Amino acid sequence: MTLTTFALIRHGQTDWNAQRRLQGSSDIPLNDIGRGQARDAVAALTGYEWDAVVSSPLVRAAETADLIAAGLGTSVARRVPELTERDFGPAEGMQDGPELDKMRIPGGFRGAESEDEAADRGLAALEALAEEFRGQRLLVVTHGTLIRVSLSRAVGRKLQSIDNAVLNLAHHHAVEGWQLEYLNGEPVTTFSRG
Repeated sequence: MTLTTFALIRHGQTDWNAQRRLQGSSDIPLNDIGRGQARDAVAALTGYEWDAVVSSPLVRAAETADLIAAGLGTSVARRVPELTERDFGPAEGMQDGPELDKMRIPGGFRGAESEDEAADRGLAALEALAEEFRGQRLLVVTHGTLIRVSLSRAVGRKLQSIDNAVLNLAHHHAVEGWQLEYLNGEPVTTFSRG
């Protein structure tokens, strides 16, 4: 049985994360806490040998990937545009409250990418990487919502929010599908879906 192993890492903290603003596809950089989180993530990843590191092209994910790769003594192979965070459209930059509530529609926000669209895109990107890197170990640095909706679709179960710069470990088999081993740095009861 050939498994492709994925470490799916959400980028480190940004100022918008700290302010609880929707970031989406807005290109917000890491803050100092986020850079520290990226460096700290290396400890959880050193127990594995990674064949490649890829990331979203957005600066917060790209910088997180660069910091982690440097800590592991490797480099980032490439930026994958399909791993960009879900586009929240005009809701980006907003915080919870009445103004944001007015923009909500079933499945997301007016003028934004729906959760289903993001899940389709994210899972397709991960499955393309699984095909390209079949049987290897791949470290992917991307975004919280994209990880959550993609893994939820992959394992057929709604997952909780994804923490900054912690290990989410999943395995892909071409026939048997996806298996989740770690979520937010904690072992999970195995979720899988063929």
